[in-house]
Amino acid sequence: MLQQKKLKKRIKALEVAKQWEALKPMDEDQLHHFVNIVLGVDCPRRGVVESHACPFDYLKRVFFEDEGGDTVVWASRGGGKTFMGAVATLLDLVFKPGVQVRILGGSLEQSSKMYGYLLKMIEKPMFAPLMLKKPTKKRIELVTGSAVEILPQSEKAVRGQRVHKLRCDEVELFDKGVWDAAQLITRSDFCGDTYVRGSVEALSTMHQPFGLMHELVTKFDKDDKQTKVLRWGALDVIERCDERYACEGCGLWADCKGGAKEANGFVPVEDLLMQRLRTSCETWASEMMCHQPRRSDCVYPSFDCGVGGKHIRKVDVASVANSEASVIVGGMDFGLRSPTVMLWARVFFDEQDRQCVHVFDELIETDRTLERMIDLFETRNWPNVKWVGVDPAGNQRNSQTGLTDVQVLKQRGYKIRSRRSLISQGVECVRRHFDRETLFVDPRCEKLVQALASYHFDLKNLAQDSPVKDGPDHACDALRYLLINLDQAGAGMRWSAY
Repeated sequence: MLQQKKLKKRIKALEVAKQWEALKPMDEDQLHHFVNIVLGVDCPRRGVVESHACPFDYLKRVFFEDEGGDTVVWASRGGGKTFMGAVATLLDLVFKPGVQVRILGGSLEQSSKMYGYLLKMIEKPMFAPLMLKKPTKKRIELVTGSAVEILPQSEKAVRGQRVHKLRCDEVELFDKGVWDAAQLITRSDFCGDTYVRGSVEALSTMHQPFGLMHELVTKFDKDDKQTKVLRWGALDVIERCDERYACEGCGLWADCKGGAKEANGFVPVEDLLMQRLRTSCETWASEMMCHQPRRSDCVYPSFDCGVGGKHIRKVDVASVANSEASVIVGGMDFGLRSPTVMLWARVFFDEQDRQCVHVFDELIETDRTLERMIDLFETRNWPNVKWVGVDPAGNQRNSQTGLTDVQVLKQRGYKIRSRRSLISQGVECVRRHFDRETLFVDPRCEKLVQALASYHFDLKNLAQDSPVKDGPDHACDALRYLLINLDQAGAGMRWSAY
């Protein structure tokens, strides 16, 4: 009897799957038509802002499985990313028999939002034959074997999974340990006639330059074959702007430039106009236009690290080798379990006779003895540094060797400067150089650039004036030691001061 019931369920599942197979979209036009007519969602097919994507680009990528790989969606607040994640989940469940999808939000509440959208769509009468049983608050199962479930934000819950697709909503709020655990739970397999690649999707706004979303966008915002970054802002999902709104004097003109007249989104124009009035330029640019992360909590908010940024310059190797045109100095932060950092910088005077610093190389290593680090310094083949600015704590004696780090460096022929100063003094010194545009970083120093962009204060403790020591501080400290010891000689001093 039990086998007969199982057989009947299997036959029913095959019949239902076959019926829906005839409706399966085979190209992007059919996909857009299905989403529009069946689900009632008119998904924008092109962005207003040049170089931006749109929600339909996301649906195409994750539904057709042609490109494969993971997907990072950086979208504005109210930009429909959570809803589109629900649409993508429904499409997977219906047209990929046996697919296993899990929804993981920055909080259980966030997971429930995407799941809630999904429930409203799948409760339509047309999907009733697909349902194996009544959906619960956390799980939907179809007769075809497809299923979706929401997961709590915990490593234990994530590690126990083995699924085809993991959709992560509001990644900016994720615990880093949970995110790391989530990278190992996906698998690829055929679901019906579709080969579904095991993938992780990250959907979020970007609130902070030092958050997980910033890390992902920075890492993959290139022509990465495995992970694609899709970005859309508020104007990319705005409804068509009609004759009620004139371009002249419009609060959105600076970003829109009239593009909304050809838009086809779902966010009312009047809503965005009101939100623009309520927010600062910085908040609007970061959370609504997705131009850049918010910098208000950064230690160095004026650091322009973008492509072509005013503080990013490629070094002229010939000028480094020319000792008459410049002096080479170094900055170092000691570490063992934490990274040891060595920076090389060229000091020169510009046409306005201003002392300038150009950091042109970096060496950042973990679990290396100081002796081994010095060996690595000398493989770089740069001219010898005139001196190295270090942490005054390097004068403390090592209980095993009986030597201080400073003594080890001196024994290897390095001249050391270790001026004592408050962290706030060093930070102000670095800021002053950035503000005056007398400090530049070569793009080869990727870790230093990332550290300077993400070095931040404690958001939860506004009374704390010292930056947070959670990773970026090591490279930033090395730069701080370099500059505070450089400025010790006094502005305007020529090479005799070195």
